[in-house]
Amino acid sequence: MGESKIGGKQRDHVDFEKKVGLFECKVIAINPTAEEYKDLLGMELKEDSKADEYLGESSEGNTVLRVNVWLEAISNQQKFPVTFFLENKERENKDMTKKQYINSVGSCSWADDPNNLPEWFVKRDYRVAFTGEEDLYNFLRTWLGELDYRSSETTLELDWKKLMKGNAQDIRDLIGCEWCSTFVAEATVITKEKDGETKEYQGVYNKAFLPAYSLRHFRLVDYTDPKIIESISKKKPKDQKPHEKFVLQITGEHGCKDFFILKEFRDYDANENLVASDKPISEKGSDY
Repeated sequence: MGESKIGGKQRDHVDFEKKVGLFECKVIAINPTAEEYKDLLGMELKEDSKADEYLGESSEGNTVLRVNVWLEAISNQQKFPVTFFLENKERENKDMTKKQYINSVGSCSWADDPNNLPEWFVKRDYRVAFTGEEDLYNFLRTWLGELDYRSSETTLELDWKKLMKGNAQDIRDLIGCEWCSTFVAEATVITKEKDGETKEYQGVYNKAFLPAYSLRHFRLVDYTDPKIIESISKKKPKDQKPHEKFVLQITGEHGCKDFFILKEFRDYDANENLVASDKPISEKGSDY
């Protein structure tokens, strides 16, 4: 028997800090199973974990599907979950005078009567939208950036009844398809108080995303400058570029309530997060 030989390269340990800011990413998992949590995300779920249970019920007794999308940053392979909630309830404004409608390519519009919907909107098939669909379809339209949404042949419609049975396979099947593209998401830090203790969690803003090329605009312009935001807001909506609309969305009254920065993402510095917002937080965003 020869002498013992033990050696080699030490295994790399990757310890990701919380991040804030804009990052280019791709989708690697949607509503993963326990096996996919282990194989794709490197996470071993505990036996009593409900992380892979996605169907539930609202306080009103409506069926709710949680759509958990896992993103991987192109720059460092860090993984981020972004979550959408779909509720089996037609979406109306607070005083129930308007309904939200969605067409066959996932665009949404509000109206008090279908006859008052915009002409561009009704050129395609449409119906009343359900709660949560707008955010999910906004994400899908950006992720599936290789689809030509101007073409009359293009459709982007999910089977709602199937989703309300907990079946998200049609969305899962889109991972790696020919229409997929990388895109830009906003990493945030969520602050919550529980039992007198303040805790911070990694988050991702789920109401707006951008094409990958948009990141360069944030390298050239400081969109945290109030004067720049004001100048964008004075433009007519049709003259605002996608990244400018994103800035107005995330900084607006119904925008992001968590800590964020409009720059390329970096390690989170808790010392920068000094002012807690005193605005009421709406889980469902703006209602018109």
